[in-house]
Amino acid sequence: MIFDLSRCNDFPDPRLGNSDGFYAVGGEVTPERLTRAYPLGIFPYFSFRHEPVIWWAPQERFVIYPHEIHISHSMRNMRNRRKYRCTINQDFQGVIESCAGTDGRILEECAWLGPEMIEVWMELNRLGYAKSVEVWEGDMLVGGLYGFVCGGCFLGESMFSEVSGASKLALIHLAGHMEKEGGIFIDCQLETPHLKSMGARYISYDEFLKQTHHSKAIKWE
Repeated sequence: MIFDLSRCNDFPDPRLGNSDGFYAVGGEVTPERLTRAYPLGIFPYFSFRHEPVIWWAPQERFVIYPHEIHISHSMRNMRNRRKYRCTINQDFQGVIESCAGTDGRILEECAWLGPEMIEVWMELNRLGYAKSVEVWEGDMLVGGLYGFVCGGCFLGESMFSEVSGASKLALIHLAGHMEKEGGIFIDCQLETPHLKSMGARYISYDEFLKQTHHSKAIKWE
């Protein structure tokens, strides 16, 4: 079943959506709405140049548990060279704008991270719901990622690299921080070879809900 969110304010049970994760169409993407959607495993993903808004809610969640992250030999070498430093939530705007524009993404017809969506996420960051991880080479931002924070879980949204391996370095730093602070998992939304190689695996939707709703918040600053 595909729901029409232009006709309802609440989110129907995602278990009733399509098995491929296609959940709903319509409705507005606002900070308030996303604070209700993400803890339920619902997220918007659509071309900002076209209507309508499309919402997704995969029933199998592709996640990385921090203690299970796989760090390859090349990534260990990259980290040990100390050429790059990582920070948390020091330049959210720089990260999200880079996620939108790196490699000419914003020019693609199917680009989803447009100006209005960026402003929604900037407000979520101001409210404390969204955090970023930055990778720096000197004073230059060369990689990073951002996502939604839900208790002890980090629901990843997008990442970018200006140098090879920078987004992986950001993910490794995020996992290390979460493991230290008692975080639960990093939700990757969709499977990619890149994330699978780093230890991501599937859990059920019910397990996802259990952990997002009952995990304790961790420190991000």
